[in-house]
Amino acid sequence: MSLKKNEIISLHIDSLSSDGNGVGRFDGQAVFVPFSTPGDTADVRIVKVCKTYAFGIIHALHTPAPCRVSPPCPIFGRCGGCDLQHLDYAEELRAKTTFVADAMRRLGFIHHPVLPCLASPLPERYRNKVQYPLYADETGAVHAGFYAARSHRVIACDDCLLQPALLNDITREACAVLTRLGVSVYDERTGQGFARHLYLRHAVTTGKVLLCLVGNGRTFPGMEDFCRALTQRFAEIDSIVLNINEKNTNVVLGPECVTLWGSGVLRDEMAGVPVALNPLSFYQVNTQGANLLYAKAAEFAGLTGSETLLDLYCGAGTIGLSMAHQCKRLIGVEIVPQAIEDARRNAHRMGVHHAEFHCADAQKAAAMLAQEGLRPDVIIVDPPRKGCDNTTLRAVLAMKPKRIVMISCNAATAARDAAFLTENHYEINTIQPVDLFPRTKHVEVCMQLTRTESASNQFKRIESHKS
Repeated sequence: MSLKKNEIISLHIDSLSSDGNGVGRFDGQAVFVPFSTPGDTADVRIVKVCKTYAFGIIHALHTPAPCRVSPPCPIFGRCGGCDLQHLDYAEELRAKTTFVADAMRRLGFIHHPVLPCLASPLPERYRNKVQYPLYADETGAVHAGFYAARSHRVIACDDCLLQPALLNDITREACAVLTRLGVSVYDERTGQGFARHLYLRHAVTTGKVLLCLVGNGRTFPGMEDFCRALTQRFAEIDSIVLNINEKNTNVVLGPECVTLWGSGVLRDEMAGVPVALNPLSFYQVNTQGANLLYAKAAEFAGLTGSETLLDLYCGAGTIGLSMAHQCKRLIGVEIVPQAIEDARRNAHRMGVHHAEFHCADAQKAAAMLAQEGLRPDVIIVDPPRKGCDNTTLRAVLAMKPKRIVMISCNAATAARDAAFLTENHYEINTIQPVDLFPRTKHVEVCMQLTRTESASNQFKRIESHKS
């Protein structure tokens, strides 16, 4: 029997998909239901019917699963941020372990055991960065919130449970000050108005905060009053920066920042590496979780002090530099010039003189280094969500490292890339998910691969591997 839109069916939820939806089956057809959980039995209203599957929403929950909890956030389900607040945290970790194992099996044909997902030290209040879009109500008062899923409609949020309470307090006060000063809010439909986003970064090691106002212009009325009011109210604010974004775009940050108060940078430490951050710097959003991830990566690297370590997609160098005192030579590669400048400064602050950082595309740099005869003992790859491209992986193979440590925020592309490596002289030793993004569907994975001579000398999957 084919399903019809608006039909209400009784459905038992059996599993979670990797996008966080519960999955049940009705007459053999998969039905995806947001905000449901394995073990739920519910009446589900069908909202979209496709050829082999359908989507539904919970109409009435009859038997809640034992792992279901009452979401602590009042806007859960309307805000586009969290996906899994309706699960207890232990079940969330089990689900994320399954997400990784399923991706490995289905997309990489990898049947190696996946270790249980490591818990974030903080399942709530863990984010060191927040970007709040702003909007004005009918009275002109300024408010902050988050975009509803798949829309640009802002849902008001006074206290996001993923952010430290301090950042939420500063945001509320900043909105009140903007309202008092009569600062207009940007309207993306007309391109008019000034204040677009509030962007805050929090240094976990010092407790200091960098506040960035993203504006549609270079100045706004009461700029000095804005800085004075917030710094007098919050001693934790270390710098206030104006980011200039005058383009009609949904990209949050513009290319230029102007310091309004303080030094314009925020100093912190991650995995023993001192960093200086501005609004444009890349930085893992979960400091304690990243410390856990980088410790696992160091364990997988197995450095003894005599090795050459190549860190591809190195960003500001944090991963490689966290292992700098365990290797003889460190080489980092990153395409973003500012990140490379940050990496060099970070190395200088640490007194690391055996590190070199190259600003180049990973695939071109890897190919060049391989052609030059570089033979690193260990290679770390931490690519963007799209994974490694074909040229990079071929260059990695040509350099014949003893070990490869693969870090990825996308289990699907990690499975694809690992499959390529396992058919070309490498075997997987360990697959370890790490929860850097509690209450969301996202999960990080760290893998250790070691070189073996048992495989064929031919690159078996070069033609089939897609970048």
